[in-house]
Amino acid sequence: HNRKTVTIMTQQTIKTNYSALSTLVTVFFFWGFIASGNGVFIPFCKNYFHLDQFQSQLIDFAFYGAYYLGALLLFFISVFRKSDLVSGWGYKRSIVYGLLFSFLGSLAMIAAVNFGGFSGILVRLFIVALGFSLQQTAAQPFAISLGDPATGTSRVNLGGGINSFGTTIGPIVVAIALFGSTAAITDEQIAALSLSKVIILYTCVGALFIGAAALFYFSKKVP
Repeated sequence: HNRKTVTIMTQQTIKTNYSALSTLVTVFFFWGFIASGNGVFIPFCKNYFHLDQFQSQLIDFAFYGAYYLGALLLFFISVFRKSDLVSGWGYKRSIVYGLLFSFLGSLAMIAAVNFGGFSGILVRLFIVALGFSLQQTAAQPFAISLGDPATGTSRVNLGGGINSFGTTIGPIVVAIALFGSTAAITDEQIAALSLSKVIILYTCVGALFIGAAALFYFSKKVP
């Protein structure tokens, strides 16, 4: 009877930190928004750098390959250190580091579009996605920790839903930003695309990353 009473009291005191959760799900949105925006960016690269189909698909390969290699790298570093790197930093700080890493990738992307060539763009996209990999490694257990562990999967599912929302509107926003329309993009529109629009797009993306990092770092609502 006493054990049951303690269990009930413990469950009643564990409340979901919705303020922190609402801040946290912004990074879930970023993953979907930026990743799906690559689909609009690929035709530009294909035309601008005169790529064949295989070369243009290396954009997605570089981006999603960073997810795999980044998580694997974190695993091996933790094994070598004999302590979990993300747990040592803390979930909040790890997300801030990941956002800053993606911010640096966005700045480098601007330089790559101007001077670095296609190989430079692949490297910079890889850097952006490495930051995402660190964010994702920290954000999912962080979501679980922001309330009762028994309802942790619900919070992760909420983040997944926000991620899907970002995936849905990402191509729409990027298409409007680059081409001023969501209609089918013609080869003529791609050829006429101003380089300055691509630079402005990634400047805005970088600003979002640094803004989100500041939001996490300075927010007193996020433990």
